[in-house]
Amino acid sequence: MAQFYLVRHGQASFGSDNYDQLSPLGHQQARWLGEYFAERDMQFDGLITGDLVRHQETGAGICDGLGVQLPGEIHTGLNEFDFHSLVHAWQAQHPEDKAKEDSAHASAFYRALKSAMKAWRHGELEGELPETWENFSDRVAAARDHIQQTYSDKEKVVIVSSGGAMGMFMKHALNTADDTVVELNLQIRNTSVVHGFFNRKVVRVASFNNVPHLDRADRFDAITYF
Repeated sequence: MAQFYLVRHGQASFGSDNYDQLSPLGHQQARWLGEYFAERDMQFDGLITGDLVRHQETGAGICDGLGVQLPGEIHTGLNEFDFHSLVHAWQAQHPEDKAKEDSAHASAFYRALKSAMKAWRHGELEGELPETWENFSDRVAAARDHIQQTYSDKEKVVIVSSGGAMGMFMKHALNTADDTVVELNLQIRNTSVVHGFFNRKVVRVASFNNVPHLDRADRFDAITYF
């Protein structure tokens, strides 16, 4: 079976005018992960990412750390859902929830996001949204299927995505309940790795949310969640 290393993007620019770009720490996290792979002489056959800037920058950082340029492919099924729109829709229905998207109010914002995701999951968010929960589920499943059919004859591939899409990927791989996606999304660390195996028929998850490249005393402060 082929192996996959599903990576969440590095720390993005939470609270800025443009979230979809890595912070300086996010770039460093990606390079450190690539260096970790290189130190173990891990060789990859391809890099698959969504088309978001933070995905592309993370993939580039991993390649920099590896010291190689991996053959790349973009699949939009790996993109994150529009969490800004979900939170805005939630707060329009619940004006008492005034959580702000900035580092000083991160915990409150994540609580609002969790509530918004649960409402979205149950079809309880009002107004026009970029996609339904079912659309989101289907496009992540399509990305997973594409990877299975295209890369099953390879040895190792790196996949870069976002927390919500990774949670949905895990939901499909483990055949768990939809609410699992909400719980997983809020605990996935930046540049953490989901490791597993796959062929054309099945996907097997071996480990989740690992940050071996950050698991050292001088990098504990580099473990982030947004």
